Amino acid sequence: MFNREKVKLGIAPIAWTNDDMPELGKENTFEQCISEMALAGFTGTEVGGKYPKDVEALHKALSLRGLQIASAWFSSYLTTQPYEETEKAFIAHRDFLHAMGAGVVVVSEQGYSIQGKDIPIFEGKHYLSDAAWSSFAEGLNRLGALAKAKGMKLVYHHHMGTVVQTTEEIDRLMKLTDDNLVYLLFDTGHLVYSGENPIAILEKYVKRIKHVHLKDIRPEIRNKVKQEKLSFLQGVRAGAFTVPGDGCIDFVPLCKLLAQNDYEGWLLVEAEQDPALANPFEYAVKARKYLKEKIGI
Repeated sequence: MFNREKVKLGIAPIAWTNDDMPELGKENTFEQCISEMALAGFTGTEVGGKYPKDVEALHKALSLRGLQIASAWFSSYLTTQPYEETEKAFIAHRDFLHAMGAGVVVVSEQGYSIQGKDIPIFEGKHYLSDAAWSSFAEGLNRLGALAKAKGMKLVYHHHMGTVVQTTEEIDRLMKLTDDNLVYLLFDTGHLVYSGENPIAILEKYVKRIKHVHLKDIRPEIRNKVKQEKLSFLQGVRAGAFTVPGDGCIDFVPLCKLLAQNDYEGWLLVEAEQDPALANPFEYAVKARKYLKEKIGI
């Protein structure tokens, strides 16, 4: 299906230790995390909170296990702080990723985000004004130019509880930003969680998608979150997310569409769960088996 020379398979460390709720997986070490990733058959990872900040130390630990850095999350605050503050932090983040050999920078706007707050995730999200959208897009274009200057791509992560969550918001983001500077991170789980149609998003923006998170959903938990007005983190604890092959999403047509459009880059398995309830290594193996059998990668 995919060109194996151009598509790589990685897994996020959030299944081992949750940076938003460090008590989840506090017992799991960095070395255990990356060793189990490699043992499960993955070749890449995004950066977690327990990863060494020193480029040489991180590179050595990953190289021993045949792993590469695919990217790392960056929180922008373009809607709530002066642009210069976000730019300064972005440059440091970009330079670290560049030194680690990553080709993309994952950016998610955290101004007005409720994903870490005790607020109902479906009822409490903020909606930007027209003026805010304009300055937000301008800021993303400027960050995208900084990424491009290093031969990298800014990939925007739509996310539950943020100002870019819904189909309408993704459409507006794509329309207002420069398609040579701002690209899209396609996250299956966040789209289905929000109630969006991932195939429709993929068909519309497949040429601008340069990074993919493969995340599955347990629909009964997602519905419980909505009905009981739970927060995003309460949903994570309850098990709303899981790995491909363990939830309701059919990844075959999504991956076929990506492959037919010559997708190049990383496919990252990501599923924030409580590791005490969902053993990270066990679920990593489950995801790897599913992707090999169903996707052929």
